[in-house]
Amino acid sequence: MRIMGVSGMPGSGKSFISDIACERGAIMVSMGDIIREEAKKRGEPSKETAKNLRKEFGNEIVAERTIEKIKKLLEEGVDSSIVVDGIRSHHEVKLFRKNFEDFIIVSVFANSKIRFERIKARNREDDTDDYAVFEERDENELGFGIGNVISLSDKLLINESDLDSYIKEIHEFMEEYDV
Repeated sequence: MRIMGVSGMPGSGKSFISDIACERGAIMVSMGDIIREEAKKRGEPSKETAKNLRKEFGNEIVAERTIEKIKKLLEEGVDSSIVVDGIRSHHEVKLFRKNFEDFIIVSVFANSKIRFERIKARNREDDTDDYAVFEERDENELGFGIGNVISLSDKLLINESDLDSYIKEIHEFMEEYDV
């Protein structure tokens, strides 16, 4: 069993890692889902909730809630690998490493032009086809400290070529790290 964090800028290809890990039997815990659940309770947009939670409870609050969820899964006897999707700050990395000694981070990199085209194509609720809005979202992510997370990664995957090559690289990574 391995506990692994996945990080990267929006549209970089993080979800492919989580999806493939789940196909291999892992369980995914999404930090974004924790924020979205709280946003629904508060009746405010997710990005506003992400900022407000950190202002109200500190930089580690989303990680703390995620760790609680993971520990509950472990107490229930889950023995599969666990993938944590959406790590955005070095504070979160430190907290995960403090709580789980074999915790690893894999980050995905893709340049902004490629990521913008992917975001336009996937058309999720919080996605945009306005480049200025895309850049603002990137700035918010960088403001949380995602660049530091990427620099602290145990593994960095570059996702700028074709999908088949990227999927092959993900499988090779998972074999290497026993996910």
